[in-house]
Amino acid sequence: MSDLVDLPYRTQRARLEAGTAQIGDIWRATQDRIARRDGRLGAVVSLAQGGPDTSAGLPIGIKDIIDVDGFPTRCGSHAHDAAGGEADAVTALRRAGLTPMAKLATYEYALTGPAYDQPNPPARNPWNPDHITGGSSSGSAAAVAGGLFRAALGSDTGGSIRAPAAYCGIVGLKPTHGLVPVAGCFPLSPSLDVIGPLAACVEDAALVLEALAPESRATVDLTAGVAGLRIAYARDWFADDPACDPAVVTAMDDTAALLSMLGARIELITLPAYAPLEAAGTVILQAEAWEVHRDRLRENWDRYGVDARRNLITGAVLTGAHLRRARAVAQGFRRQIDRYLGLHAAILTPTTLSPAPKFSDFDDGPVWTAMRTLPFNMSGHPAISVPCGFADNGLPLGAQLVARPQGEATLCRIAQAIESHSAHTARPAIEAEPISLPE
Repeated sequence: MSDLVDLPYRTQRARLEAGTAQIGDIWRATQDRIARRDGRLGAVVSLAQGGPDTSAGLPIGIKDIIDVDGFPTRCGSHAHDAAGGEADAVTALRRAGLTPMAKLATYEYALTGPAYDQPNPPARNPWNPDHITGGSSSGSAAAVAGGLFRAALGSDTGGSIRAPAAYCGIVGLKPTHGLVPVAGCFPLSPSLDVIGPLAACVEDAALVLEALAPESRATVDLTAGVAGLRIAYARDWFADDPACDPAVVTAMDDTAALLSMLGARIELITLPAYAPLEAAGTVILQAEAWEVHRDRLRENWDRYGVDARRNLITGAVLTGAHLRRARAVAQGFRRQIDRYLGLHAAILTPTTLSPAPKFSDFDDGPVWTAMRTLPFNMSGHPAISVPCGFADNGLPLGAQLVARPQGEATLCRIAQAIESHSAHTARPAIEAEPISLPE
């Protein structure tokens, strides 16, 4: 029955409605899959025990900074162990027939990683366990790409849904800021934080987002195609960057060409230099993270990981003037993106400029990785990462689409066209010896 886990949510529901499968079958198949594969992945940090009750829905995983009734929330840190209450987003999932089965690994407090002084070792990339998943929704990406769940919730403050999705060859959807309630998710940078799905396919991502925010109507136009849509291609934002892997340029050009062949009108645009945008976003993130953690860090200094402490302490030296300048940059960028999106259905960029790095690249501490994600947290626009090809080392790459606020249905429509007319949705083969399931 383990093949049930590989069916899209819509198909699983159809099986239940037809009586050809029971919810217990799907839960047992998922538990069996976790037992056989998670020893290689390290995605699951807490797992529901036993079978589902009669009210249970389809299984979904939840990043371990989001509260779930009956599960501890540890935020990947020795400094945090809380239980009680449930995030509004999780309540919405339950109403829509999706039931949390596991809490999934995260970088400590969604800050930085991979690190080895946290309660659990880092999750590993299903395509090659010597490589990272990206963060901070590391376990969510590993669990979906590794076939443990069709979808998982993650959070995204600077790319923490989209980058792991790109590195692991799955779909990652960052909603419009404020669309999905974040109450019950431990904050990192409130003006940037969002909750959204990582999923095995665009349809599953859209279904989960619609569960979280019914007004998104994310599934409504999935099969509408892209004929007649104007899509802005920000090619010069990455193609000449020394950090950009040549395979990314090829994959992005191929994606633009595919959309053109499907009837979209592709138009080149120029976006502002990336480095100042990333610097401004980093100031906002660090300043707000310091406010969140200042008192907690003072009381629990030794229980925080070394990299987390180093990351947070940078916020202590930022002033109000730094923050005002950064917010001004964010506002200017938002206006420019709004102008482009007044003329175009979406903007096309890469998600990351390279495939997933090796763990060994981080032996001496955190390493900067080139992405194109953080500015869209600053601007608040929705964005989706969809698989678009593979690097020379066989690891997946992701294309990012950005739309106007509340434009998630458009994003899913375009991403569905890419997914339906390309061969980039392959999954790695993963099997391992059975393991003891986490409590």
